[in-house]
Amino acid sequence: MIERGTTLMTTAMEQFHGIVEELLGSVMETTGPEIRRVAKVLAGIVAGDHLLYVFGTGGHSTIAAEEMSWRAGGLAAVSPIFDPGVSIAFGARRSSAIERTPRYAQAVLGPYPITGDDALIIANAYGINACTVDTALWARERGVTTVGITSPDFSRKVPAEHPARHPSGKSLFEVVDYVLDTRMPERDAVLDLPGVRPWVAPVSTILNAFVIECLVAEIADALVHLGVTPPIWTSGNIPGGDEANRALIERYAPRIRWL
Repeated sequence: MIERGTTLMTTAMEQFHGIVEELLGSVMETTGPEIRRVAKVLAGIVAGDHLLYVFGTGGHSTIAAEEMSWRAGGLAAVSPIFDPGVSIAFGARRSSAIERTPRYAQAVLGPYPITGDDALIIANAYGINACTVDTALWARERGVTTVGITSPDFSRKVPAEHPARHPSGKSLFEVVDYVLDTRMPERDAVLDLPGVRPWVAPVSTILNAFVIECLVAEIADALVHLGVTPPIWTSGNIPGGDEANRALIERYAPRIRWL
């Protein structure tokens, strides 16, 4: 991290680039083996013609569901969970309040036909709010395989009595089957600029997206090793893209709510 008052001959952008590069390297070194292990589990689910559900449970972590769905080069066997309550598109303060509301997640998840044959990927950089933890607990009760994309180190540093906490005091990394550590630092923002009290330049979205796309790549590779053709979307903006996607749409549209 950049220490307050440090004089550097680099620009803020260069500092940010260096820190992000360092964090991505840390993810590769520490989380990479677990990404590969989880990918093999999820590849088995896709190979069995089941679905990977993904829910970004609040704030900018909601982008994770978009990142994994209807994306050129991404998996077609992904069912995103979109909810206006936790989306900042319908009000930022509203989103934060709803994200902290116990048992809200159960109402969101109820209409989705998630079974024990599927998996639920829960993305939340902070991993402490009610909606996030309730989502994992809901899935656990139903025998659904769960993967948390989060920063355990951040979660551990937030006191149990903090108002953002789940009533149980538990965090996402404590209630899922598998944890993919994004290595997000304590403040999310990483630049401590002279004359600016809050730290600047957050990294959580970059780290979430990197972990997600590493996971997608490893799932596709694991499927190939299983002798299964990975169901991958082609960009509709290149020649032949729409035609290439037609069979996948026919296969998954009846089962994926937002497709």
